[in-house]
Amino acid sequence: MTTTIAQALTQAQAGGLARIDAQMLLLHVLGRPANDRAWLLVHDTDAVPPDDLARYRSLCLRRAGGEPVAYLLGHKEFWGLPLAVDARVLDPRPDTETLVAWALQLLQGQPAPRIADLGTGSGAIALALQHERRDASVLAVDASPDALAVARANAERLGLPVRFRHGSWLDGISGPFEAIVSNPPYIRAHDPHLAALAHEPLSALASGADGLQDIRAIIAQAPARLAPGGWLLLEHGWDQAPAVQALLRAAGFTQVQSRHDLAGIARCSGGSMPVGL
Repeated sequence: MTTTIAQALTQAQAGGLARIDAQMLLLHVLGRPANDRAWLLVHDTDAVPPDDLARYRSLCLRRAGGEPVAYLLGHKEFWGLPLAVDARVLDPRPDTETLVAWALQLLQGQPAPRIADLGTGSGAIALALQHERRDASVLAVDASPDALAVARANAERLGLPVRFRHGSWLDGISGPFEAIVSNPPYIRAHDPHLAALAHEPLSALASGADGLQDIRAIIAQAPARLAPGGWLLLEHGWDQAPAVQALLRAAGFTQVQSRHDLAGIARCSGGSMPVGL
């Protein structure tokens, strides 16, 4: 008995998958582009080949178990760039594009800016910045050799000359930089939401009892590595903007402020080093 495309999608949704997830996984199995959902509608009565159907059902089970779609597909688009991703790195979120947009705004008009991306993971932020600012010198840092392997492969495939370094935040890095950006771990260690992220690397998610352990470390290190007038920009949790702003002010940063994501949530906070000090 054959199973049609429409039937396969209906079965996947009955198993708890969101329609968009079911569609993207089936397109992947059938070798179609991820944005070709209209093709599924046109061909909804076509039979799914048995081998493809078995593979599709396996992927659906993994998705139902919480594995990110990006891991199942092996790629994720970020800032218009196709990135290879897997369980060695976080699944890049669209909200993080808020950080990229803010950094580009601040660096506008500055020739050949020096930028450091801390905890680069898949390289998403560093590669987006390098793509937009070909004149920039971008250094991407990560404490995970596995993550750096993913990021380096993405840079090579995209032809972007980001430099990579293995290390913990700014340890052993002198700068100076016009901008330091980071999407560090910021979830509280005992946050119940971590259970839903079990397929992603815990070291890139949790950061101490209040979720601010790594942000504190970066804020403490950054002033000595920033050029006068340089900016530190940090992504953080939905309710952490006041605490991060307070930490920035206590460390001597000026022009401290936050930026909101598309949902209107204060997603990133940052500040600049005073000029003339």
